[in-house]
Amino acid sequence: MTNIGTLLETVPAQRDEAWERQFMAALPQTEIKLLANEPRPGPDSWPYLMVSTEEGADEPLKNVLAWLSDKGIGLAINPQKPTPDFVLTYGMIWNYRERGEFITDESKQNRPGAIAIQDGQELLAGPPSEAYLPQYVRRILKQFLLDQGIFAPKVLMVSFDKVNFDLCFSIESFKSPPAHEHAQIAEAISWFLPAHYAVSLVSEKTVPGFQSL
Repeated sequence: MTNIGTLLETVPAQRDEAWERQFMAALPQTEIKLLANEPRPGPDSWPYLMVSTEEGADEPLKNVLAWLSDKGIGLAINPQKPTPDFVLTYGMIWNYRERGEFITDESKQNRPGAIAIQDGQELLAGPPSEAYLPQYVRRILKQFLLDQGIFAPKVLMVSFDKVNFDLCFSIESFKSPPAHEHAQIAEAISWFLPAHYAVSLVSEKTVPGFQSL
């Protein structure tokens, strides 16, 4: 396996999707050093632990990833450079903990927003499983929503084809925000979730069966 040092010799302009796949595969075997003891907000305002793979790196990254997965924190690798070498969202980190890979299916990406459900349309709905949404992730997500004034969020898995599922949040439990805010809300939630999860806001008047997060 190619090591991180060799991969980082590739100039940023030449780092394509194949490079990213190699980098993510090599990342768990590398060592890092902390640039700060506490997480700091990134340009996107989310919290990231800032680490370096350069001189003095002696902390196994696997240990750091396990700690981050319980804290709801992302990871910025070599942010001391003009542009960080790589950034992991919290969703990527816990996806690695559960599935052994930072991105499970690169062909499917989050499509945050609202899904259209027609009258009489058949669908499959049920609560998210523990494997799909572990308790430690629910705890972190609930705390984030609590900080936004959402005290009793409700969720439901919805599928039209019994293959692809949306993780739906009850609009009513979010205090019925206006429609133009739905995509922004879903996008914020998506930072906490793996890249292949689809997130939507749905009314309980349209789909019954929502349960507490």
